[in-house]
Amino acid sequence: MRSIWNGSISFGLVTIPVKTYSATDRSSSVSFVRIHEKDGAPVQYRKICELDGEEVPNEEVGKGYQPPGDDTIVPITDDDLSRLPMPTAKTLSILSFVDPTGIDPLQMDKSYYLAPNGAAAAKPYTLLRQALEHHQKVAIGKVAMRGRESLAMLRAHAGALVMHQLLWPDQVRPATDVVPDDVEIRENEMTLAETLMDSLGELDPAELHDDYREAVEELVAAKLEGEEPAAPAAATSGAQVIDLTAALEKSVQAARGGGGGTTAEPASVTPLRGRKATKKSTAGSGAAKKSGTTQQTTARASGTTTAKKAPAKKTAAKDTATAKKSPTASKSTPKKAPAKSTAEKSTAKTATAKKTAARKTTAKKTGRRSSA
Repeated sequence: MRSIWNGSISFGLVTIPVKTYSATDRSSSVSFVRIHEKDGAPVQYRKICELDGEEVPNEEVGKGYQPPGDDTIVPITDDDLSRLPMPTAKTLSILSFVDPTGIDPLQMDKSYYLAPNGAAAAKPYTLLRQALEHHQKVAIGKVAMRGRESLAMLRAHAGALVMHQLLWPDQVRPATDVVPDDVEIRENEMTLAETLMDSLGELDPAELHDDYREAVEELVAAKLEGEEPAAPAAATSGAQVIDLTAALEKSVQAARGGGGGTTAEPASVTPLRGRKATKKSTAGSGAAKKSGTTQQTTARASGTTTAKKAPAKKTAAKDTATAKKSPTASKSTPKKAPAKSTAEKSTAKTATAKKTAARKTTAKKTGRRSSA
């Protein structure tokens, strides 16, 4: 790493020469260049003077200060800045040691590693680091870097001293415009929220990576090879969560069952139109019941006639089935005369009785005639 600032830490009467290195690397993040969509050529940015419209070379670009609410621009040179009384220009002056929880993370700006500059600085450097670790404090001071003064915080980290540039308190905006109105939180909701926090477990920094950067790299590689980029997986979104308690319970179950990496199934609430569908189906079943009742009533009303005709049909069907099953028997056995019905029998008896009565009457008449 290349040192970007050399100075010292002022700790009472102790001075610790240090070198400053950037603690973060943003070059690995995704960045794009602007191009002309018509031909794909990069688009250049040129510094144009607003007065004469001419391009200004870098060596002629200077500094100026424009007071708020004024159109006047006052030129400021490096010599002007060098003559300013700034004791923190090359020194980080420690003002106090405070508890780390007293620093608002909103004030955090850029981070730098500090290293001892020279063999003589190694011992006081190590002493300050170990004192911060043992006392569990952070140091607050002021430092001027790159032409401006800012607050700074020193803390021990991984065997080294880390300096965080802090914003001034008046640079942090208040949250009054984003705070919601009074909301009532039930005790069981708070309990479920805390249970979910405990169930997610520890975070492994080694598993954290930039998915977006990897997707962009795959996209670029596919375009270079002339292939069609793979379509992204469709994001699943459940119904709108209405019951907060149910959503928390499902989240806790998912966290306990599959660990912190498991995605909980989105909680959903049955839409109101489902109830209408249930009513329609109930009405349909009621109509079916009514139809069935009507059919049963009609069947009962015509039950007498149907019952009388049914035996004859059944008997004929049985005779036909028997005839089909035993064709040999029907051929060898002589056909019997069909049995006379009860009406025919009664008619025959009546005829026989009339004939007998007629014979008796004739015999009586004949006997009378012979006697005469």
